[in-house]
Amino acid sequence: MNNKTKLRWGILGAARINERLMPAIVEASNAELVAIASRRPGAAAQTLAQYAPQQQQVRTYDNLEALLDDPEIDAVYLPLANHQHAEWTLRAIEHGKHVLCEKPMALTVADIDAIQAAAQRHNVTVMEGFMYRFHPQHARVRELIQSGLIGEVRSVRSSYSFMMRPARIYRLAESVENGGGAMWDIGCYAIHSARMFFGEPAASVTAIAKYVESGADIATSGIIDFGDGKYAHFDFSFERARRCEYEIIGTQGGIKCHNVWCMPGDVPVISWWTEDGGQGEERLPQANHFRLEIEHFSDCILNGNAPALSLEDAKANCQIIVAALQSAALGQRVKLG
Repeated sequence: MNNKTKLRWGILGAARINERLMPAIVEASNAELVAIASRRPGAAAQTLAQYAPQQQQVRTYDNLEALLDDPEIDAVYLPLANHQHAEWTLRAIEHGKHVLCEKPMALTVADIDAIQAAAQRHNVTVMEGFMYRFHPQHARVRELIQSGLIGEVRSVRSSYSFMMRPARIYRLAESVENGGGAMWDIGCYAIHSARMFFGEPAASVTAIAKYVESGADIATSGIIDFGDGKYAHFDFSFERARRCEYEIIGTQGGIKCHNVWCMPGDVPVISWWTEDGGQGEERLPQANHFRLEIEHFSDCILNGNAPALSLEDAKANCQIIVAALQSAALGQRVKLG
């Protein structure tokens, strides 16, 4: 048991996600924002002024290494560009920092293996930042499944999309090999949420994609085969109306989560139906999954608990993403394992 009551955080990057993440650290009951760093001169100070203007005591750095050298920081949140996640997670680990890395943790399973080995060597905790998993609505979905309401889960459909705005066009600047495109941005959510309801490892993946000139995918769809006729269907795009949902079909009915990316002011809605004519809709209390994620990770460090999302989970997700990209490129099914 750690005798500290608050985990001291640093943010390694001035990315747009700070709009949600920075206030979450400030509001978390067991966290304290100590510093933010960016390689762009003045960007860290500007981000702090924009998203947490009352936090005058927070230090700002124009150098990422300077933040890692700060002895008063226990953990870092890492929202750099996708292809930089593994490198800077490893650097943070070498400085003895715990790391909450924005998804995707890495672009290869080998990089996550290296992160896992380094974390064990330096006795620090690392977790991939899938904030949505900490919203209570998903625990409620699992409760309904475990109650036997819809029988045995046979398929999951996850759909994530929004129309790309000019301010976000940078997401298409890099090829999929360099972490660009819809797969690494929103596809990892679609695959992660679909995997949540299957206990078995995936057997194969089949995918198709539409690419832009840079080699980034702008829309991808596919199927993950979990064996015995159990499938996850994923679909995501930067050129379709906003959609952020999953639906689970069992042998006796189905459950739908209508808004996976619930913002703090959104009302979470879950609906269900059964083969015998039953149906229902539940509206759950509002919640901030960013704050809940920060509180969970902080609690893990302060009290020596294992995080809900393990590095094995990160590797399993990365393996399917890489296989899906390979399938789309080759035009054929890719077996796993």
